Amino acid sequence: MGRKAALASGIAVIAVMGLTTACGNSGGGNTSNATGASNTANTSNSTGSSSSKGSKIIALLLPDTTSSARYETQDKPDFEKEVKALDPSVQVMYDNAQGSSTTQQQQAEAAITNGAQVLVIDPVDSQAAATIVNEANQAGVKVISYDRMITNAKVDYYVSFDNEEVGRLQGQYIADHTPKGGTVVMIDGAQTDNNALLFAKGAHDVLDPLFKSGQLKLGYESYTPNWDPANGQKEMEAALTRLNNKVSAVLAANDGLAGAVIQALSAQGLAGKVPVTGQDATDAGLHDILAGTQSMTVYKAVPREAKLAAELAVDIVDGKSIGSDIITGKVNNGAEDVPAALLTPVVVTKDNIQSTVIKDGFTTMQKIEHPGS
Repeated sequence: MGRKAALASGIAVIAVMGLTTACGNSGGGNTSNATGASNTANTSNSTGSSSSKGSKIIALLLPDTTSSARYETQDKPDFEKEVKALDPSVQVMYDNAQGSSTTQQQQAEAAITNGAQVLVIDPVDSQAAATIVNEANQAGVKVISYDRMITNAKVDYYVSFDNEEVGRLQGQYIADHTPKGGTVVMIDGAQTDNNALLFAKGAHDVLDPLFKSGQLKLGYESYTPNWDPANGQKEMEAALTRLNNKVSAVLAANDGLAGAVIQALSAQGLAGKVPVTGQDATDAGLHDILAGTQSMTVYKAVPREAKLAAELAVDIVDGKSIGSDIITGKVNNGAEDVPAALLTPVVVTKDNIQSTVIKDGFTTMQKIEHPGS
């Protein structure tokens, strides 16, 4: 896979200063979002033209609807709700790129043309989105890199989680629950997503010493284009074939990939017999944890993340100073140290579902027991 080369070229180096670690056509003014193949922009909290002179406008640009269900079900509504609560006069333009970096660039350009003062971008491609940042800078538009860092560009702010820590938590779970001498498979995220590189780096920080010592073996590792579960299942099937089903544990980068891994394991009678990690605390992932086929997930409190990004964006359009209660450190993105607000990820297993995701109101047992209903 050329893992080391990929990591070296794509990973933003984190410089934490006082941190408490831790998804379209863009031109329209429609009031409902297209979540299928069409990409239609919509403007929330607005009436009339979104380019009205003097309007306060924030553009929320999310990457896809395939890598995780969170974007449409949590990030978008939570962000919009918080903006409305903070300043009802602020308009939110929303777009989802449906996995296309070209579409996302077109959406960003349309938002700038239509008067957005702030772009809140979760990039499809962390490197390609640098072009968006450059155009925004030229237009005097502020950019908040949301959840995923935009690399090698002059980003104004970054709101996310400690993503290397996410990988370390996954890696530590594998280290703690894999028999000595066991063979580990790693199904990583999309190589174009800087977060996926950080997750992999964090996991390898924990696991590489064990691979080197022979305590564990790395049998197979692959990145997954577009975080697509179908691709993840193919990679897991290839791993099982190559290793003659001799797999002791699987580090899956998120719950969508974990579900794909479980499908491949199930076909070989191995589901529930092999530790499988995940991330995002999706209802489907939590359902699999209760069923015993997935072992853990990494819970990232998306409502808190969306709220932080909304607070920051509203403060910018309202001309307020940004306080240390929001920005708590800096993260280097290859071009500069970006002022950052990072949240802390949490491991969730069968034992602490009630005290984490349920207690926080992140989801309900009804949703977990009947995911997708």
